[in-house]
Amino acid sequence: MKKVLFVLTSHEDLGDTGEKTGFWVEEFAAPYYLLKDKGVDITLASPKGGQPPIDPKSNTEDAQTPATKRYFADQETQDKLAATIKLETVSQEDYDAVFYPGGHGPLWDLAEDKNSIALIESFYAHNKPVAAVCHAPAIFKNTKNEDGSPLVKGKTVTGFTNSEEEAVQLTDVVPFLVEDMLKANGANYEKVADWGEFAVEDGLLITGQNPASSELVAEKLLHKLSL
Repeated sequence: MKKVLFVLTSHEDLGDTGEKTGFWVEEFAAPYYLLKDKGVDITLASPKGGQPPIDPKSNTEDAQTPATKRYFADQETQDKLAATIKLETVSQEDYDAVFYPGGHGPLWDLAEDKNSIALIESFYAHNKPVAAVCHAPAIFKNTKNEDGSPLVKGKTVTGFTNSEEEAVQLTDVVPFLVEDMLKANGANYEKVADWGEFAVEDGLLITGQNPASSELVAEKLLHKLSL
């Protein structure tokens, strides 16, 4: 049985707007169920442990998908999510891959979290896939190759676009723009039209552009694990 670690944000404040953020339910639920239904053993972790904050906007009616509806009717998974283990206790040796759901939260904590950075670098160095969707490619802000260059340098990746951030009116709220950061780190950044389904695989890195791309990222990860 393959083992995949999911790492979720613990950050709940949307800058200094007074509003809340966290992880986006669809970006957790769609990959979680796709992998779980294929027999993958999933462990959930977060920087602080316990219940990761859910972005309230991902609970709205227009944000619901079959996967989110399944999650909200699934007490067992809700209980599992409420008891995430602390990121500092995790070792890549115990898993075959790592997956990062998005939401705006990771821009603040996971992008800067030393345990997360070290974990990603360790997965990569041990030839294990690292997957991230939407805002979660923020995790590559500070990750490095063994030679000290940015982990995404020269790699083809995607993530939430500047125009998508503009559309949700948070360009001036977020600490940085995912698209700009990936380009600044030397990545070959690709995208499709706003809100289109799009995921890219380059070696061990699998990235998705937005919530609609979550399942596609998981499909690519599953395929890579089965090789």
